Amino acid sequence: MSEKTHFGYEQVAPEEKARRVRGVFDSVASRYDLMNDLMSAGLHRLWKRFTVELSGTRPGDRVLDVAGGTADLARLFADRVGPTGSVVLTDINAAMLRAGRDRLLDEGRLLPAIQCNAEALPFAPRTFDCVAIAFGLRNVTRKERALEEMRRVLRPGGVALILEFSKVAPPLRAAYDWYSFNVLPRLGRLVARDEASYRYLAESIRVHPDQPALKAMLEAAGFERVEWFNLTAGVVAVHRGYAL
Repeated sequence: MSEKTHFGYEQVAPEEKARRVRGVFDSVASRYDLMNDLMSAGLHRLWKRFTVELSGTRPGDRVLDVAGGTADLARLFADRVGPTGSVVLTDINAAMLRAGRDRLLDEGRLLPAIQCNAEALPFAPRTFDCVAIAFGLRNVTRKERALEEMRRVLRPGGVALILEFSKVAPPLRAAYDWYSFNVLPRLGRLVARDEASYRYLAESIRVHPDQPALKAMLEAAGFERVEWFNLTAGVVAVHRGYAL
């Protein structure tokens, strides 16, 4: 039987998922930041700041932002590691990477921006002090490979951070489901001119590993001292693990 993976609620071939995810982000790249603000009422900015604070990064550290898109994390990390440190922005999608690179240039920031697959990072082992991915792992075809790659490029003692939608607390689940499957697609249609991509977003959240399952995947990839932090009642969670 040929290998299958999730694209939202559909089961598709891995190469088909990669093609369709690329189509999603080609479509939404120009309105991605605006949609994030609208969908989360601006909370995504606080979630990302919390993630960067959890990293414990210091001036001079080397940071890799995987699937970094429009560079929200990269900008925050650049402020934290300062001129003696370095931040590399990566994304598999050219349109998203271009949006992130242009945003950085508009702010006078000269950070490397490299198009690459999270499943095959083009960096030597033990290169970075911190590797982070925000709202990107959900779209990776082979998540286990991406986690192994994150582990490979971390130096001993380095930290990995994954900010991702997760499993919301039971009292909020019904309201959250209604919002996800009614409001998000309508916002997508009105603002991004793309209802289907935001319906995929809602579905992809439901099939993504929950907090304990993602913790187990990080441990299987070789990370130690793995823990997670629920934010906004579990709407999102930050997982943190160390390469020892």
